[in-house]
Amino acid sequence: MDVDLFVAAHRAEWARLDRLLAARRLSGPEADELVTLYQRAATHLSVVRSAAPDPALLSWLSALVARARSAVTGAHTPAWREAGLFFAQRFPAAVYTSVRWWLPAAVVSILLGGLIGAWIAGDPQVRASLATPEDIRALTEPGGQFESYYSANPAASFAARVWTNNAWVAAMCLFFGVLLGVPVLIALWQNVVNVGVSAGFMAAAGRLDVFFGLITPHGLLELTAVFVAAGTGLRLGWTVLAPGTRSRAAALAQEGRAAAGMALGLACVLLVSGVIEAFVTPSGLPTWARIVIGLAAEVLFLLYVFVLGRRAVRAGVTGDVASRHAGDLLPEAG
Repeated sequence: MDVDLFVAAHRAEWARLDRLLAARRLSGPEADELVTLYQRAATHLSVVRSAAPDPALLSWLSALVARARSAVTGAHTPAWREAGLFFAQRFPAAVYTSVRWWLPAAVVSILLGGLIGAWIAGDPQVRASLATPEDIRALTEPGGQFESYYSANPAASFAARVWTNNAWVAAMCLFFGVLLGVPVLIALWQNVVNVGVSAGFMAAAGRLDVFFGLITPHGLLELTAVFVAAGTGLRLGWTVLAPGTRSRAAALAQEGRAAAGMALGLACVLLVSGVIEAFVTPSGLPTWARIVIGLAAEVLFLLYVFVLGRRAVRAGVTGDVASRHAGDLLPEAG
């Protein structure tokens, strides 16, 4: 971008905004104009940061936008309002903008898990190579290890353990994705293998209905959260290779901040799935009732993402933190 042409095109608007900020009193139309010019200047600042980080222009324009923001908002946004904006706009927008990454990850993982399960269920030699007949029987028999896993410990402590473990897996996918996505692929593969092997053993024992009856209530939401984390991690890894029109530092900063926010949001989602896994999955409710609860949680999350998230994206929300918290970027050579 040609900085001189950009400044020439917008100098008049910036000067007008500066004059309005210096005025002691504003009429109604002038106040409206100030808000409009502030919004435009904030957009201009974003463009300068990403496309032409000229230090002098960046410093001056940042100061102008900061003054205008103070005049428009009048006060610091309360923490509760920031939290509300995060869960109502930024988090669902971040999940929605990553859908082209986490949805393919989900589809491929489910297909691979199904193929592994079918392979194990249909080949006794494969099962024998993985575990002894006694171990398989202990896993798959009524009241065996697969079923007792969900009720062997007090529900509250089990929920905390499950939540901590799943949150760690999600965080690993999010932040280690910067290593070109390799750790994310490894974590996904391990998850696929674990689910596929369990499904294969239970299917071979004629208890596939029990498998789905136990894993569906919490597994839908839990796996969706893991897929979202994995997709975001892969997106972060791709940013290292192809930052696009942004500098690599700017791209990683933006995607990294979005991933950090995603970690907080997914921790809350995984808390819900952990509570379902501890209190609903092993409960005495009929299988259909437990599955309905799991389906309801999954549908609510998808509606949250595809309704609120899409609406937020259309309003210009990216999932990144507010510009006043993002900081300025140093100019880069080359």
